[in-house]
Amino acid sequence: MVSATLLVAPFIACLFSLPAHATPTGVEERSLPFPTLSQPQITTFRPFTLFASAAYCDPSKTLTWTCGANCDANPGFQPFATGGNDGTVQYWYVGYDPALDTVIVAHQGTDSTNLLADLTNVEVTMQDLDPTLFPGLPKSIQVHTGYSNAHARTAPEILAAVQTVLSQHSTKQVVITGHSLGAVLSLLDAVYLPLHLPSTVSVRTVGYGLPRLGNKVFADYVDAHVTLTHITNKHDPFPILPFQFLGFHQPASEVHIDQSNNWVECPGQENGSTECIDGAVPYFYDGTVEDHEGPYDGIIMGLGEC
Repeated sequence: MVSATLLVAPFIACLFSLPAHATPTGVEERSLPFPTLSQPQITTFRPFTLFASAAYCDPSKTLTWTCGANCDANPGFQPFATGGNDGTVQYWYVGYDPALDTVIVAHQGTDSTNLLADLTNVEVTMQDLDPTLFPGLPKSIQVHTGYSNAHARTAPEILAAVQTVLSQHSTKQVVITGHSLGAVLSLLDAVYLPLHLPSTVSVRTVGYGLPRLGNKVFADYVDAHVTLTHITNKHDPFPILPFQFLGFHQPASEVHIDQSNNWVECPGQENGSTECIDGAVPYFYDGTVEDHEGPYDGIIMGLGEC
């Protein structure tokens, strides 16, 4: 099961007293509640939650789809390619789900027992996107250095696997999912893959516990070009990291699970309402690290029979 140390403790310790954002942003607390998802709407996310959780399993297990409860819950899934070493390269897999008629790409989150994986999260400087991987994007876009470098290690291989699976099936849909660092890699894939796939292919990403990934220009690009849902859970402190005063900014399309397990639709970027993650966790020390792992509609990330 994944630990919640997305950014290692020494870095966080010196910043505990700092707010999630340098100045108030987004929508502040309001008297009327935001819309909430119905149970049938919540249930539509369940397959992707299970796929994200299964990504914590060794590639040998996901390639044979024998990863226990997470695999058993999506029994028709057809894995095609897997990879990763649980260190410098996060686990990942690509396959086809006939029930959803979509290609699935899933990325593992942080394994904090592995120092190399933790060091990926610590590199909180920002850099330009690689123009070879991301041709034609605005030059003012910058993203987290560690996350960008981690994505580059798997991007070409995942693209090739997606292209092959698309060619083997009649589907024109790709859904990318992951939790924590896996959500970050999924979002980068959701920006990357459409630049190299036919325009007839739709790409969507569902991320859980997504940390901030890039600057405001990147967030604006995501809002304009990516079909994203990023789900935050209760008082999980990690979606407010890295802090905004370092230049990081979350895109829109947040769905927040509140203390009553309502799934709340949060409008705009960095919504400051207490119904959303920025307002629920204004300071890192207000967070509950256990909330990072879930539950997401009853599913704890990484908890299975891997």
